[in-house]
Amino acid sequence: MEKTLLSKQPKIAICNVVATGSLKHGIDLDAIVKAFPDVQYQPKAFPGLAFRLKKPKTCTLIFDTGSMVCTGAKSERSARGAIRKVVQELKREGIIIIGKPEIKVVNMVASVDLGDVTIDIEDFIYAVNGLGKQVMYEPDQFPGLIYRMEDPRCVFLIFSAGKLVCVGTTREEDVYKAVENIVTVLEDTEVLTRKEG
Repeated sequence: MEKTLLSKQPKIAICNVVATGSLKHGIDLDAIVKAFPDVQYQPKAFPGLAFRLKKPKTCTLIFDTGSMVCTGAKSERSARGAIRKVVQELKREGIIIIGKPEIKVVNMVASVDLGDVTIDIEDFIYAVNGLGKQVMYEPDQFPGLIYRMEDPRCVFLIFSAGKLVCVGTTREEDVYKAVENIVTVLEDTEVLTRKEG
């Protein structure tokens, strides 16, 4: 079978960066509700308060322990900036915050489009099992194949239409390295075919 190589670079888009922020003290969520009537806080249903920003468009969950979880950012920088901005806005309204939050990126989700190729999932399973790699594929449950990568550590969802989703990295450079690695695996296992037309 003739080896098909990608004709152009894959399109990579970081869709969601999840970051945590940690203060070294508790925080008064009821005081936040009084200062910001638009926040969502229903302690009987969920212990966190949802604080949304328009720019960057994110949602930060704030817990009374002083820990925060920010989702929705499209870059590491934006995720870190969102947590800092939330803290600034809280301080401006008189919420007591001592020191700066300790911020850590804990997960990234990126979509990958390989362009004008399809992926033969069945052949890929056979090829990577031969390499000692374990993959999960249950098309009755979910149309994508689950491929775990060791370096960088992440998980790919691989779809036959040439689309992939990469989850689990914590640095943008690791997203690009992971995509480069998976493209090499797909090309080496000869499972790519050019789309007709």
